[in-house]
Amino acid sequence: MGLFDRLFGEFVDVIEWTDDSSDTLVYRFPRQGNSIKYGAKLTVREGQVAVFVNEGQVADVLEPGMYELETNNLPLLSSLQAWPHAFNSPFKAEVYFCSTRRFTDLKWGTRNPLMIRDSEFAMVRLRAFGSYVMRINNGERFLREIVGTDGLFSVDEISEQLRNLIAARFAAVVAEAQIPVLDLAANYEKLSDFITAQIAPEFSEYGLEITKLLVENISLPSDVEAALDKRTSMGIIGDLDRYIKVQTGSAMQSAAENPSGGASDGMGMAVGMAAATQMMRPGVLGQGDVPPPLLPVVRVHVARDGTATGPFTLPQITQQVEAGELSADTLVWYKSLGEWMRADEAPVVADLFDDQQPPPIPSA
Repeated sequence: MGLFDRLFGEFVDVIEWTDDSSDTLVYRFPRQGNSIKYGAKLTVREGQVAVFVNEGQVADVLEPGMYELETNNLPLLSSLQAWPHAFNSPFKAEVYFCSTRRFTDLKWGTRNPLMIRDSEFAMVRLRAFGSYVMRINNGERFLREIVGTDGLFSVDEISEQLRNLIAARFAAVVAEAQIPVLDLAANYEKLSDFITAQIAPEFSEYGLEITKLLVENISLPSDVEAALDKRTSMGIIGDLDRYIKVQTGSAMQSAAENPSGGASDGMGMAVGMAAATQMMRPGVLGQGDVPPPLLPVVRVHVARDGTATGPFTLPQITQQVEAGELSADTLVWYKSLGEWMRADEAPVVADLFDDQQPPPIPSA
């Protein structure tokens, strides 16, 4: 540093801090040799307090306003300093500006899942996160307890400690509140207010004030959420009998509309199983009745012009026979056949070509 800079440092008599950052909590005003001229002008803006530190001791704390650094304006500092020469020589002190504005959208969350007892699920693990707003409400205490001699103290340097503090208190609050897991979402606001009240004294020990804390989400492990989703789905289904009938009808319609679909065979099997289950239930059949056999689910391929077409369902094959589109000598194949056969020789399909006439109706 040159001679001119050193002289300028001795005689500059304006002390102020214009903060253009968004995360600075404390700023120490730089001075050449920490020398402050007697009669210097000090400007403390709204959202700030100025803390004078003399030889390691907090001497004065000034609220927003403009001050002329004289004996009558700094009684504590004046008593600590043995200012000679009618107080006209520079004195040595450090000036720390503390930002008292609110710092918003600070995040908190549980690092690991919390194990709690629940009245409905016995024991569950849950995570929670949210945001909070805090500010410095006691610059002297914050400087003494947290900052020390740090000349530029930012939010990041204390946010981790505050986050852990909130997470620890959240676990205790949830356990004490004994709110069922399914009702937690309806009690976010109450939890927020309760945690704020519980944690305020601990923030105050640091010279901080927590003005607002929000619980934004409480989540369960993925397997527990999947079980809850399944339980919710069953609640929506309601009447299981009616649900099976509707699903069976929908499956049959889909199979008829999409005979060549890849999933038609599996769908037909599901329909048969659902129908069989439904018919075997007590009360569906009369006492001593034998349930009818299930309709065979057959997919038939038909040879036309040397090309295999289909597969077709039996109702569709029946329609083709009735319309004359499929004759007795047409070659057909389905899964249980070893090779292509005439339609009138293939089991199941052959019955569609039975021309036997019924006997005469006996006279009365």
